[in-house]
Amino acid sequence: MKNLNDKELMDVNGGGVSIGAIVGIAAGITFIVGLIDGLFRPLKCN
Repeated sequence: MKNLNDKELMDVNGGGVSIGAIVGIAAGITFIVGLIDGLFRPLKCN
């Protein structure tokens, strides 16, 4: 295992979450909640 110096530590990238990932996760959760709600509480269209 190699120990990194200060400059090398500043150059390390990773672990960030993109806005697209957040939107995708939120859309997935919304879809799942809507699906479950529709299965357990079906409502007629007006």
